[in-house]
Amino acid sequence: MLGLHWTPSMKPRYSPIMFKRPTPFALSLLLVAIAACSDDGTGPDDNIAGGVDLDVLFAPPTQSEIDAIAADWASRSPTATDVVVERDTMIAVDGFDARVRVVSHVVDGFRHVGAVIAADGIVGPAPVMIYTHGGDEGVTLDDVIAQLPFLGDASRFVWVVPSFRSESLRFAGATYTSQGSPSPWDRDVDDALALLDVALEIEPAADEQNVALLGFSRGAGVGLLMGVRDPRLDRIVAFFGPTDFFDSFVRDVVTEALRGNPRNLPGLSYLDEAFLQPLSRGEKTMAEVRLELVRRSVVLYASDLPAVQLHHGTADDVVDVSQAQSLIAAMTALGRGEPDFQAYLYEGGTHNPLGLPGSITRAVDFLLAILPALVAAP
Repeated sequence: MLGLHWTPSMKPRYSPIMFKRPTPFALSLLLVAIAACSDDGTGPDDNIAGGVDLDVLFAPPTQSEIDAIAADWASRSPTATDVVVERDTMIAVDGFDARVRVVSHVVDGFRHVGAVIAADGIVGPAPVMIYTHGGDEGVTLDDVIAQLPFLGDASRFVWVVPSFRSESLRFAGATYTSQGSPSPWDRDVDDALALLDVALEIEPAADEQNVALLGFSRGAGVGLLMGVRDPRLDRIVAFFGPTDFFDSFVRDVVTEALRGNPRNLPGLSYLDEAFLQPLSRGEKTMAEVRLELVRRSVVLYASDLPAVQLHHGTADDVVDVSQAQSLIAAMTALGRGEPDFQAYLYEGGTHNPLGLPGSITRAVDFLLAILPALVAAP
């Protein structure tokens, strides 16, 4: 922006007409020019938001950043201790009676809550099915149990249902709350893996060699990261989950949050409060926040994924379909396809499995394909 510096010794070279009131058009041009020079992140520069250079924040991850997160994961030991069975009861599920155990355990110094569900009298070895929920409001176990009859022969599985850190598990009128601060797509994984250990410990029929996962939205992202971090997971079905925190969709979401207009999306409130706003205020470094994006981007670790089936609608207004497309591109680059990797994009589909025709049938078939004993059973 050009400026004029004048001292009394300078002879003016202008005429009085230059000081006439500016026209509305000229005034608007001046305001635009001033705004363009602003560095508060609210001007028309799409590369700056809240004082943050978005091109730097969303530059492609480096190998050293990817390796740093892998090393961090390897250093963790999310072991469950002090296991307590908070509730042990029998309920009737469509077609069979089930034993429901609400359990808690300590991981990272916090008490975490989850549930283990198995058919009464189940005979092992029985495959384990982890169910990871969507959203930020915890999980209602009654709703999960109501879905079981639609998810194949549920009576043959040991079901493991984690809550997420700081959230609640609700069952039969009671509420059980996990301790700790929220940690979407990070410590969520630690807590769920620790709960898997608990399930294998308290349910003798559970088969450690046969573990699958069904995840939705936030829970799909958690499940995919679990598959990277723990080789015990054999097969994952992921419905409309986040996979790539460096894509244009996430950049748009972050831009809006930094400019004070965050969307109502799972996990965003935490990320905004814990990382984005501190970055804007200079309390977090760019390097620190970039690592938080790396650790939530399963596409960067796609080579470590087990078998995966992906479902996403093209009209999803919660998690953009670009997230599925990013993982598809990563798996394709690795040469991974049928039957190891399957992806279904549903034209006009939204953030709801019922709006993705045929998705439940495909998911059940995919999960059962790794369990030949179940397919052969009467």
